[in-house]
Amino acid sequence: MSSPKVKSLVLLLVVVAIALPAFFCNSPEERDAIDGQSSTWLNVYDTTVHYVGMQKCRACHEAVYQTYIQTGMGQSWDHATRQKSAADYTPGHTLVYDKDLDFYYHPFWQGDSLYVMEFRLDGKDTVHKLVQRIDYVVGSGQHTNSHIFVTNGYAYQAPITYYTQKGRWDLAPGFEKGSNSRFSRIIQMECMSCHNALPEFVHNSQNKYVHIKQGIDCERCHGPGSLHVAEKEAGNIVDTSAGPDYTIVNPARLSTELQNNVCQRCHLQGIAVLNDGRQFSDFRPGMKLSEVMNVFMPSYEGGEDKMIMASHVERMKKSPCYVNSGKMSCITCHKPHVSVKFTPNSQYLNACNSCHSGAEQVHCSETQERRMAKNNDCITCHMPKNGSIDIPHVAVTDHYIRKLPVAQREQKDITAFLGLECYNNDKVDAITRARGFMEFYERYNPNKGLLDSALQYLDKEKEREGNEKQNRDYIRIYFLLNNYKKVMEYAAQLKPAELADAWTAYRIGEALSQSGRAAEAKQWFNRAVAIWPHSLDFQNKYGACLLTLNNNVEAKKVFQFIVNENPQYATAHTNLGFIYMQEGNNTMAYDHLSKAILYEPDSRQALINLAVWYHNNRLDNMAEKTLRHLLKKYPENEQAKAMLADLVL
Repeated sequence: MSSPKVKSLVLLLVVVAIALPAFFCNSPEERDAIDGQSSTWLNVYDTTVHYVGMQKCRACHEAVYQTYIQTGMGQSWDHATRQKSAADYTPGHTLVYDKDLDFYYHPFWQGDSLYVMEFRLDGKDTVHKLVQRIDYVVGSGQHTNSHIFVTNGYAYQAPITYYTQKGRWDLAPGFEKGSNSRFSRIIQMECMSCHNALPEFVHNSQNKYVHIKQGIDCERCHGPGSLHVAEKEAGNIVDTSAGPDYTIVNPARLSTELQNNVCQRCHLQGIAVLNDGRQFSDFRPGMKLSEVMNVFMPSYEGGEDKMIMASHVERMKKSPCYVNSGKMSCITCHKPHVSVKFTPNSQYLNACNSCHSGAEQVHCSETQERRMAKNNDCITCHMPKNGSIDIPHVAVTDHYIRKLPVAQREQKDITAFLGLECYNNDKVDAITRARGFMEFYERYNPNKGLLDSALQYLDKEKEREGNEKQNRDYIRIYFLLNNYKKVMEYAAQLKPAELADAWTAYRIGEALSQSGRAAEAKQWFNRAVAIWPHSLDFQNKYGACLLTLNNNVEAKKVFQFIVNENPQYATAHTNLGFIYMQEGNNTMAYDHLSKAILYEPDSRQALINLAVWYHNNRLDNMAEKTLRHLLKKYPENEQAKAMLADLVL
């Protein structure tokens, strides 16, 4: 049995952040200590300084608020309203068909509420229909709108997205080619923390929130504002034309490196590896991003035109302009308080000319005729719009600034994976690099060679002092290799009560369970849910282990907790249906099995259990129909074949 599918939302964030006139710090008193845990800005490391929300900022900065709220960042996340949605809902434009899983999707408005209907047809008959209300729309509409729904605080992504540039609905990014997770893709903090302001998160969960905000706010770039607000309300006003107000970060006064760290928190999309004890919400402007996480990107031979949608910083850092200047940052060209829709092209051209107008600077080598044809537009040639390899139907500005790209026919294909490169830390330790390879394997590329590389890096640190912490890394890698014997060897050095990592506890429990040692697995699953009681995937594993041990009473409590938390959790309904069948409670058994099929119409176990229920209640025609559906989806299922053979004798 594989690990719970915890898929990170690959939502399209349309936030080409853009900002103030370029400002590079020279005065020592204005420069930040960038070695970590020290800053002249008072809201960076003081944990008593808290977030106050954008409306508090607006009270004094109304003009800035009014322009910022129109930017991609300001429009990044909001309630699902007709005003927020950029999609086309006219008849004939809303139907999406997943040919791999055989589901249709239809978004529609009912009053002021947005819904997505999933259905399946057998001829002209509708044989499955599920309607899900949408709570939030993600994306400014410059490129996409994606759709989020929340059930009792648990956030999930709906399976369809509107692609604005193409004017079409289609499966959401990552849901294509048979990978449609339907309504079960969880929105974790890694996703939420870049697509929105920081929410109130239930930290012993994977995707449960107490309160979700609406749009990236001021404090994501300026840091928490309570100290700044308190000072202003006390009448302590600083003349910022004469010097900095250190109660709140002004990114324009940060060093170039720290300016870029603010932007690359979200515009360096890749394989993010958190440092021990850190969370995605821990980063504050004025820090180095490497104090919280290290972000890796895969590098390949050839294919320089291939890019990830939100990897603007990675592309910029490849550019000679960045490499040779030593002072280029995102706000050299961008004004984050003003939308790209209202930013004149001259602003970007002036940024180019600020470096390429002097006699000692490199000038355009193109012919005068071609330059005139392009209106001397540097951006068109040197930063063309390009498709992304992770988000379909979009074209975005490629921030890899270089000479006129080679014609497409001359571009080399990607021929080989070269490795992982960290773009926010030049001195990544071996353990962190190993974790990067494991993360890349789990999320994007199940190539066992990546795990070989991870093992090599782990072994480099094996003899160093303090390598006990590596136990969880070895447990993870051998778990991914399905080498449960090795997992159990490392687990023997640990005690459940002393373990603080829920994933490690889960992996040990699953390794023991898959090895037929359910009684021992129980204590590890129990530990996983003790650490993360609101991880419904872990709760489900714990309940399944209890079922294996015939402890139906406790298992029933676990599964009931799950459906109380999320009434749409199909597997818990399947297991409750099984337990009620064993208890002889036909009404409750059918109720839960019907819900399981509604929320997961192709679930093997739910279909098997429902067929058994039909047979037990002398409805063999329905049992046969159920089994034939199962075999249509899974023709090699031996259990269904045997059951069907018994029915038709």
